[in-house]
Amino acid sequence: MSTTIAPGYATIARTVRGQAASDGAGVKLTRVIGGNVLPDLDPFLLLDEFGTDRAEDYIAGFPEHPHRGFETVTYMLDGRMRHRDNHGNEGLLVPGSVQWMTAGRGLVHSEMPEQQEGRMRGFQLWVNLPAKDKMTAPRYQEFAPAQIPVAQPAEGVTVKVIAGSVGDVRGPIDQPATSPLYLDIALDADAAWEYALPAGHNAFAYVFEGHAALGDGGEARDLGTHELGLLGGGDTLKLKAGADGARLILVAGRPLREPVARHGPFVMNTRQELMQAFVDFQEGRF
Repeated sequence: MSTTIAPGYATIARTVRGQAASDGAGVKLTRVIGGNVLPDLDPFLLLDEFGTDRAEDYIAGFPEHPHRGFETVTYMLDGRMRHRDNHGNEGLLVPGSVQWMTAGRGLVHSEMPEQQEGRMRGFQLWVNLPAKDKMTAPRYQEFAPAQIPVAQPAEGVTVKVIAGSVGDVRGPIDQPATSPLYLDIALDADAAWEYALPAGHNAFAYVFEGHAALGDGGEARDLGTHELGLLGGGDTLKLKAGADGARLILVAGRPLREPVARHGPFVMNTRQELMQAFVDFQEGRF
């Protein structure tokens, strides 16, 4: 007998495992969005997970490099990273902190580790900007761990709310163009939770500790560690952790549905705009 999903529950439409990559001055990482397997998920252009105990994998960091036309979101789980840019912004990312940087019309920045040993772990997400905002003034926002509110919506469930909301708890990030949701969800062993996803958003879940079942009843599918699930088919996400618990990020954003012209650190709407970005950078206009 075939089973059918309860109306309204989201399912995993596709699973993706990241690919080993390196960026910056040789920092080793896993590219989950932005590679050959999943080039993008509008409005998200890239998701990198970095995590290692080996200093040689991260010590060279990300020296000065430019960006234009999108936003970068860095979420540190372990380690310390120093940000500097050519607009005078500087900040230190520590465990649990978040940096939300709007490149807009252009900036040059560096992200360098402030440790010689120990674990470095976290995520960087790239969020596209609509055409009308691509040449906006650059903006830098940094949020210390204490500024990231925490919700406990069910027994055995703890959620750090970076963007969006859980009940009455709202994260500090506000971006009207894409109305992003960014949650760090920790589930105790066998804990379960249901969450209403933002209507019309593209959404994914990425498990980085343990494993969890997503979906309802016979349609539930298991996501293992370092596995991403693209969500679809319903507006309510049902989660249940495995016997060892789980920790995952849940991310969603309103799609822009605009053409994307992309090369390296520049993301525009047309090839002409992309070529102009290279000229502007070379001539020092960032």
